[in-house]
Amino acid sequence: MAQIGAPRNDLAIGFNGGITLDKVEFNPTIKQSFKLGKTFGGTIRYTCEKYFNMICALQAEVNYTELGWKELIETSNDTYERTINYIQVPLLARLGFGREVKGMQGYILLGPQIGFYLSDSDKRSGDWSFTTLNQRPNRVIQQYDLPIQNTFDYGITGGAGVEFSSAVGHFMLDARYNFALSDIFHNSKTDPFGRSAHGAIAVKLTYLFDLVKTKGADRK
Repeated sequence: MAQIGAPRNDLAIGFNGGITLDKVEFNPTIKQSFKLGKTFGGTIRYTCEKYFNMICALQAEVNYTELGWKELIETSNDTYERTINYIQVPLLARLGFGREVKGMQGYILLGPQIGFYLSDSDKRSGDWSFTTLNQRPNRVIQQYDLPIQNTFDYGITGGAGVEFSSAVGHFMLDARYNFALSDIFHNSKTDPFGRSAHGAIAVKLTYLFDLVKTKGADRK
């Protein structure tokens, strides 16, 4: 009776899908535009407490995600784009504000994310001659022939979204940013890049349905 929070023991599962917009932070710098990709997978959410008006939950996902980079080459008609495919697993703390049932709720997400490299491919067009390669800024061209050297990716993900709850489930739309703490290429003093990390925006739609709901909970 003295507790401020109202306990919850809610479990919901479902699926998600959306798009990614990625750039790889290179040092030395490579000029880029956003690389468009797709992401989709499964979601599970455990809600543990309602504290005043704040709904506290943990959310985990297993997703197939396309990342990579798309170069903005201004010295010739060359184009280059590399797609890097991952299985990503974010584990997120989720704080919601609003209605639990039959209404809208805003929420924020924050937590660690790991990724496992699956494969990659590239697309290139233009002349791709010695002359055009020699015109690259600072003659940075080592990235074209380098395989992905670090197959384990990790970083921090945060974002915000809105949820609509109804009798048939929960519908969510959110935007996230993933800041990678790992590099895709080796980064020792003898390697060509001191930094080569993903910085990806993801916009996702998620649908969840309830498996377990706390009995007798006073919900609004």
